[in-house]
Amino acid sequence: MPVIQVNNYSTHIQELNQEAIETVLMVHGMLSNLSMFYFSIAPILAEQFHVVMYDLKGHGMSERVLNGYDLNSMTDDLTALMATLGLTKVHLMGHSFGGLIALKMAIRFPEKIKKLAVVEAPNPNDDKTRNSMSEYSRELFNAYLDNTGEGIHLRMGKRQVERSHQQCDFLFHQTSLKNDMLLERDFFIKQEIDRIPHEALLLYGTDSPCCEAGKHLQGRIKNSTFSLIEGGHNLPIQAPVILGNKVKAFFGK
Repeated sequence: MPVIQVNNYSTHIQELNQEAIETVLMVHGMLSNLSMFYFSIAPILAEQFHVVMYDLKGHGMSERVLNGYDLNSMTDDLTALMATLGLTKVHLMGHSFGGLIALKMAIRFPEKIKKLAVVEAPNPNDDKTRNSMSEYSRELFNAYLDNTGEGIHLRMGKRQVERSHQQCDFLFHQTSLKNDMLLERDFFIKQEIDRIPHEALLLYGTDSPCCEAGKHLQGRIKNSTFSLIEGGHNLPIQAPVILGNKVKAFFGK
């Protein structure tokens, strides 16, 4: 379990294919952890790229932190992580809340990003979509338990499930996360999104409540492509092979 210090807190990371020339850095969603990628699409990307995954603060095996869940703080953490690992420029992929972090990273630190893959990033001003992130976290637990994720052979024990529920309770009731998300409500209407210069791939599920957010981003990011994949919000679990191959082809071309 590799753990490094990032902005004075312990951060759990995992790396695959460290010998590859180019790096893909992956950012998971709210209430999730890096296993969302590690057991699904990361091995596909690692066929060609050095893959770096990390648990966001307060998530997974990273240190529990009470404050700093706004997008500026999260991108400060990400730049510090890159500096610690000696990464100057990466392909960046984010899922759900991690997609918002990826977008903010492209805005604040464009020189550190090669290409951008945004998977199921929600509109922070959409109450229904934002609330669905909590609802879908329960779906994620069930998918793991029932082994229904396409191409995934992973079962969580009762102890792991209980830890995950404790994490959700901590994040929602003991940290600034909910208030910090409210501060980001206007993120999608800010002009800074129009200035994202990178080639961007926007991937959304056909049955996801976030589809309109993806279409909105397509209209705002000049060099972007919108693509639908059959499934809902949790595409890394529901369609890992299709998603992984699309992202690998995009970053590799």
